[in-house]
Amino acid sequence: MNIDLTGRTAVISGSTGGIGRAIAEGLARAGAAVVINGRGEDRVARATHDMRAAFPKADITGIAADLATPDGVATFVGRAADADILVNNLGTASPKPFADITDADWLTLFQTNVMSGVRMTRHYLPAMVKRGWGRVVFISSESGVNIPKEMIDYGMTKTAQLAISRGLAESVAGSGVTVNAVLPGPTRSEGLEGWLRPAAEARGVALEVVEKEFLAAMRPTSLIGRFASTEEVANMVVYVCSQQASATTGAALRVDGGVVRFVA
Repeated sequence: MNIDLTGRTAVISGSTGGIGRAIAEGLARAGAAVVINGRGEDRVARATHDMRAAFPKADITGIAADLATPDGVATFVGRAADADILVNNLGTASPKPFADITDADWLTLFQTNVMSGVRMTRHYLPAMVKRGWGRVVFISSESGVNIPKEMIDYGMTKTAQLAISRGLAESVAGSGVTVNAVLPGPTRSEGLEGWLRPAAEARGVALEVVEKEFLAAMRPTSLIGRFASTEEVANMVVYVCSQQASATTGAALRVDGGVVRFVA
């Protein structure tokens, strides 16, 4: 399959590293002009420089803005007013027992994981519908259907993304715009690796050992028996953003390594 996104502009939130960075690189490789995002100026500048070096023929722009806030979204869309593709990837998590999650924790996580995508989509979606072509993708998680007891607040936000993406898909039915959610499972990204590497170093074992222990204890239904790579998740997203995926909308597409034991 030859995916060609030449002439399309893609915005990816939270894309200076991890899954977001892999998505941005995949879309650039397919020919899209890419706008990456992070909160810090230095990190965005470094990521932009590195991506331009890796893809010298690609149009790469970096915008620093905190998309968890209304002001941050306003700053971002003031510099990138239009897009054909929007990937709502920004998200975070902080494992904590339910009783220890404060009201502020709940609200802060909701602003980051859910409202960032709501606000970004509210800006970009109308122009996509008017043009008759567009792609909106929410990066949810298998935790949205398998709620983790150690991150109930995170699971809630990922379920919310599924509801939003399905509702939006129905709201733009027949317009030429598709809206989908992609559900990664355990992925070797900066975020998850940042939690597991200290444990590996403290015990003097390889990161792969701790990853396998994590899967055995926390995700025993994994069929691949390993973490996915960020590129494997990005491959699904690039496809969903392509012309070839024009009949795929309103879907929750899993890249979870078989963790979720659902047939559908």
